[in-house]
Amino acid sequence: MKRFIFSAIALASVVLFTACPSTDKTPPPTPQQAVQNSVPAAAPMQGGNYGQRTKRAADAVKAPDFTVKDLAGNTITLSSFKGKVVILDFWATWCPPCRAEIPDFIALNTLYSKQDFVMLGAAVDDPGKVKSFVQRMGMNYTVFIADQDLGNNFGGIRGIPTTFVIDKEGYIVRQYVGYRPKESFEQDIKDLM
Repeated sequence: MKRFIFSAIALASVVLFTACPSTDKTPPPTPQQAVQNSVPAAAPMQGGNYGQRTKRAADAVKAPDFTVKDLAGNTITLSSFKGKVVILDFWATWCPPCRAEIPDFIALNTLYSKQDFVMLGAAVDDPGKVKSFVQRMGMNYTVFIADQDLGNNFGGIRGIPTTFVIDKEGYIVRQYVGYRPKESFEQDIKDLM
């Protein structure tokens, strides 16, 4: 009996703390397509600037700009958040690791939204399900429905959650696939402020 309980707990942990496969059935882009769709490389860092102070990698790339409507119908443009640290999380209501991260994102938004921080949730799910889920969870940050093109612009989302940390100058400095604890994201925010 103990062996069964241990096995059940181990299996539940694996399911909870790994990424859910994306429901996208399109094949990944070919290398030629990836090069054509790639984001230009970052400009060389100059002494004493934000990128150097925050230890941004020299090969960091700018996040692709996008404009979407949030669940309330407001227009959201990524480039309008220049000067703020942005966490962009691709997620779905049916994904256990995604659901596990949401309370942490709510807490981070509560702690840092009055500073130079923006939390964005890019749902890859049915809009009706997302709206009711956001209300039920009390999600206090901007959520929108992400289409396949948006995911492809970020290199293709093959598992969720996939989370991008974007610095104040619009460069992607971290990409996480799968569950991460609140402390990981909080350290990224502090490092980039």
